[in-house]
Amino acid sequence: MDSSPSFASLGLSPVLLQAVAAQQFSQPTPIQQEAIPAILFGKDLLGIADTGSGKTLSYALPILERLLEGKWTTRNRHVPVLVLVPTRELALQVEAVFHALTTALPEKIRTMAVFGGVSINPQMIGMQGVQVLIATPGRLLDLIDAKAVHLADVKLLVLDEADKMLNQGFEEEMDKLLALMPRKRQNLLYSATLSTAVDGISKLLLHKPEVTQLTTAPQEVTLIKQRAFRVAPERKGPFLRYLITSMDMQQVLVFTASGHSADHVADKLKKNGIDARATHGRKSHHARQQALADLKAGRLRVLVTTDLLARGIDIAFLPYVINYELPRSPQDFVHRIGRTGRAEHPGEAFTIITPEDQHHFKVIQKKMGQWVTLENMDEAGLGGV
Repeated sequence: MDSSPSFASLGLSPVLLQAVAAQQFSQPTPIQQEAIPAILFGKDLLGIADTGSGKTLSYALPILERLLEGKWTTRNRHVPVLVLVPTRELALQVEAVFHALTTALPEKIRTMAVFGGVSINPQMIGMQGVQVLIATPGRLLDLIDAKAVHLADVKLLVLDEADKMLNQGFEEEMDKLLALMPRKRQNLLYSATLSTAVDGISKLLLHKPEVTQLTTAPQEVTLIKQRAFRVAPERKGPFLRYLITSMDMQQVLVFTASGHSADHVADKLKKNGIDARATHGRKSHHARQQALADLKAGRLRVLVTTDLLARGIDIAFLPYVINYELPRSPQDFVHRIGRTGRAEHPGEAFTIITPEDQHHFKVIQKKMGQWVTLENMDEAGLGGV
């Protein structure tokens, strides 16, 4: 007899349980088991959990429950629920989770994602009657300045990927936004790590929070087979092509350190007959979404990107990730390779190391708590690639 907890045991109403069943979520993940009852009870929450752990659903479900109960009624353009995220990709992903659930509900609950890089006018018009607003800080401030939305009635605030938001320098925008909200509200703070900055903002925002720390050690890497290759700088490009072709990789995410480098790597791959595209912060919103959709659907073989896609992007069955260049922080490395090995499906992560990268790679491995044997490819033949 299966004694695992069910969604029905977490205090959700029958209509929401039907919406969950329609999305084929069978059993709650650990973060959902702990977070959902606490949020329904009205407690503040500090959730430290890996990406891919189901954290979006862990706050979406109790938020929708509270809205269905009718406890958070507000004036038009005064949103009761605000979810702040660092990137447009994560905003769209979070909105997709809410939308999938709300379409199965008998009562209409309006959700909307807003972010920069696209026209503000449709967002201003669409703000009518929004109950759950998912936003990046900069665009939200633009909408507030245009009087399209007001934060005076926010009942619940979610900071998703708080560590990334703080690392990306949103402190000034955050201060402005928090000053516009009522002091009395429920706060939920989610982060992949409990850094000094995250700990600081949690103490500032959270009142007697429920603390849920469910990161694994090492994070996210249990299903991921890692390999690292030592390559001379001038052989990195040929070796990347060799790796992709020799293993017949048909769906792979390649990480570089900058947008310029991503463009260069993608161009070289295309010139050598490998279907590749680059996506990064300088690309248009449409181009970024199309590239990601094409990779997910198998229409694109190689997507070359920056740490922009290291977090908050869920490609359930991505088999390969390649670090063409190392990120600055060990946490970004963990999140990069965490794009594969998700949903209990194994994946492989490859890292290309030049001699000057070796020390930094050792630092990353030490922080990860996992060591990868460095395979010396300086003398290896690359099959004419």
